[in-house]
Amino acid sequence: MLHYVLAAILLAQWANIPLPNTPRTADGKPNISAPAPKTSDGRPDLSGIWRVGEGRYLQNIAADIGEAPFQPWAAALYKERADALGKGRPSERCIPHGIPDGMLVRNSPFKIVQTPGVVVILYEEFNHYRQIFTDGRGFPPETNPSWFGYSIGKWEDDTFVAETVGFNDKSWFDDPGHPHSDALRVTERFRRLNFGRMEILITFDDPMAYTKPWSATIPFTLLPDTEIIESICENERDHEHIVGK
Repeated sequence: MLHYVLAAILLAQWANIPLPNTPRTADGKPNISAPAPKTSDGRPDLSGIWRVGEGRYLQNIAADIGEAPFQPWAAALYKERADALGKGRPSERCIPHGIPDGMLVRNSPFKIVQTPGVVVILYEEFNHYRQIFTDGRGFPPETNPSWFGYSIGKWEDDTFVAETVGFNDKSWFDDPGHPHSDALRVTERFRRLNFGRMEILITFDDPMAYTKPWSATIPFTLLPDTEIIESICENERDHEHIVGK
């Protein structure tokens, strides 16, 4: 609940400045149904400020399938977290949300910046970021386990495919606390359906925590004529007393 209270406050602070290269209707409003923009090489341009289209995925990232295919230890840990109403989630302590939780807070958007060699995702909440390298590199032989892992991407027709490895085991997939191990591999398939809508198919492959790979298809909507703002989690002392038991 705290996520939504804070987000409602921040929402009023976003700029409302008409941005260039935005298709518009006759009355000057952004035409969110216009075709998806393209880059100079003909690829869809994912750039823009996005927020999740449905709040249910923050409450259950496995909403599409009902229940994730847990390994026994992961099922027990998830039940423990869910029974405590999410108390102890990383964001209570200003710790990164990780993937995909950082994209799921309904009114805390993220900004995609697409360049020829890297796609950058800037998260408004806590001002975190991701880099998805598109310069042809592979994964390094060893990675330092981290909250967002190490990502490389490529195009398959009009779909941008990002693969990420090298996670630590500390982040949660969602608010109730779907867990994972450091063996996690995440594949994200980004499709910009038109100017105002994007869809990401996320597949989780973690044989230590789940019995088989599983997926969620999450819709996102564009926030036109706006910008993300600074949101710093500093000297946080109250969050842990507001959520959970």
